[in-house]
Amino acid sequence: MKEYPLFKTIAVIGALSLTTLLAACTNGSETESRPVPKSHADRPFEVQGKSIKESLTIGAIGDILIHDLVYEDAKSSDGYNFNPMFEPVKDLLQAPDILTANQESLVGGTELGISSYPSFNSPFELSEAVINSGVDIVSTANNHSLDKGYRGVEKQIAYFEKISLPYVGTAVSQEGRDKVTVLKKNGIRLAFLSYTYGTNGIPIPQGKAFSVNLIDRELMKKDIAKARQESDVVIASMHWGNEYQRYPTDEQKDLAKFLAGEGVDIIFGSHPHVLQPMEWIERSDGKKTFVVYSLGNFISAQVRDYKDIGGLVTLEITKTISEKGTTVELANPSFHPTFVYRKNGRNFRVVPMEKTGAYGISTPEQMTLETIEHMTQWLR
Repeated sequence: MKEYPLFKTIAVIGALSLTTLLAACTNGSETESRPVPKSHADRPFEVQGKSIKESLTIGAIGDILIHDLVYEDAKSSDGYNFNPMFEPVKDLLQAPDILTANQESLVGGTELGISSYPSFNSPFELSEAVINSGVDIVSTANNHSLDKGYRGVEKQIAYFEKISLPYVGTAVSQEGRDKVTVLKKNGIRLAFLSYTYGTNGIPIPQGKAFSVNLIDRELMKKDIAKARQESDVVIASMHWGNEYQRYPTDEQKDLAKFLAGEGVDIIFGSHPHVLQPMEWIERSDGKKTFVVYSLGNFISAQVRDYKDIGGLVTLEITKTISEKGTTVELANPSFHPTFVYRKNGRNFRVVPMEKTGAYGISTPEQMTLETIEHMTQWLR
């Protein structure tokens, strides 16, 4: 199990205060007698009837798909700087306790040649900006995973490990593929899985079936069972569906029911490049699985027909430990629409949709309401 404890904010004040307090309590005499402490056995206590609750907010954004217009806009004198593109939406992205994203374009660095459609490869600086914006983990199983062959997979993973960016969906060994990636926050363990329908016709390298997770029900069944043993919540990122369709296919819905039946708690979809609604799926064990069929493009150079609209979905997770056992509940899904602004093919910015009036959009409130309505229509 690859476990990553997460600390978005590190506080040292308490530790410093404790150090100061201990220093103040020392009177400098090492020979002064002290009373013998009473045994803990003399102080029985009861925990019966008490419970402990922990909670966190999980968030997800859609495709990070870097076309040539985007990386050319990020070009600087000493490399690339994508940070300004995420600045308008940074506060929104840093609100969830854990945030996952679909890293659609390969991040293989300049050595492999920076490139756009149909064979993507992005600069390493992109991932630094993604981390700076608030992303904690990325899904890498998608139809562009092998755009630069197995070498691209190696380069991307080596860099992610160098900058300590957790990832799931691709691997450079069978052992790496089989390990469950777990992020832990507030006492809650989240297991992440990732699968894709294919790799644009590029064959998986011979002897390296571990390199990209393909959608395979038997494989997923085994992975889910293992993930359930090592976590409190299982999250699957699914690269599926038809491009540019605003509603899921029957195949997507059937696959979502299969995943729910195996015990996946949350499903984040990608690939259509447009938003598709979210809903709850009732399970035979009495629980519910939350699914977003597609989170659309978070950043790309695609325009019109809803391809420049994305968003952040959030969900509250509560873990309760009591004398009756441990329960986990999902509640309060929320969607926050975003818009990819650009002017004359430059100055790309991801902007909260309700704030796009400052960027020349004439009806930001209407666009925001319509987008939320589209995403939540199946939740009522």
